[in-house]
Amino acid sequence: MNDPFRIKRLCLIGVGLIGGSLVRALRKANAVDEIVGCGRQRASLETAVKLGVIDRIEQDPAKAVVGADMVVLAVPLGAMQAVFAAIAPTLSAEVVLTDVGSAKASVVEAAKNVFTELPAGFVPGHPIAGTEKSGVEASFAELFAGRRVILTPTAQSSENAIARTRAMWRACGAQVVEMDIAHHDAVLAATSHLPHMLAYSLVEMLARRDDSEEIFDYAAGGFRDFTRIASSDPTMWHDIALANRDALASLLEQFSVDLQKLAAAAREGDSDYLKNIFTRAKQARDRYEKKDRR
Repeated sequence: MNDPFRIKRLCLIGVGLIGGSLVRALRKANAVDEIVGCGRQRASLETAVKLGVIDRIEQDPAKAVVGADMVVLAVPLGAMQAVFAAIAPTLSAEVVLTDVGSAKASVVEAAKNVFTELPAGFVPGHPIAGTEKSGVEASFAELFAGRRVILTPTAQSSENAIARTRAMWRACGAQVVEMDIAHHDAVLAATSHLPHMLAYSLVEMLARRDDSEEIFDYAAGGFRDFTRIASSDPTMWHDIALANRDALASLLEQFSVDLQKLAAAAREGDSDYLKNIFTRAKQARDRYEKKDRR
């Protein structure tokens, strides 16, 4: 009996860490027949073929989506609208169209700017997984195992398209949940976008110092752990910061106020304030760690 959720032809636009890991996982699960890779860098696509990540190359997005029953956009948020515009004329009416963008309101807005009406097959999504590395060479099939993937369907998304998108991610070993678009962006601003901004800002501030070489020479595990994500793709995070700027700016402003209080406490030797902050933070972090391990 044919599996109604099996993907016959998947078109992946943007063959990097996330997209590459997705199709590696689907191939490992025997959930897809053919994978067409599309992107601007021919050399990167050829590497993807050699690695067995994709089956064939098509650099014209309009041609790449022809005949596909699943199209996944894994491009920077700033490129979404251009890709939507390129593929709109040749998308099948039955195709499922999804993405992996970290800010969903901007993706939906980009689609609205292109399509007269949002397609029934359009199901925005976001896998909560990744590493500080980038490129198809860094992709691996286990990236999404046990990790959450958030789907943010629109009012126009069909139940069939949602079910097929859910099945695709479950085949990768992911836990799939649904969330309102605005709520998704607010949550991710706090849990992902803000930490990246802080890591980038800290490393850049220290790099400007005259003694930066010595500082980095003596940096130990804590510094490496905290700043690891500052090695992430600058283009991707530039786009995320702009796409989710309202929620992110509010959090940065709130953090700035708290940071000023912390600086004042350190300067004034306010032992109680410092101890209370550190204790509450440890308790919160320990609760999170315990919950995450269950």
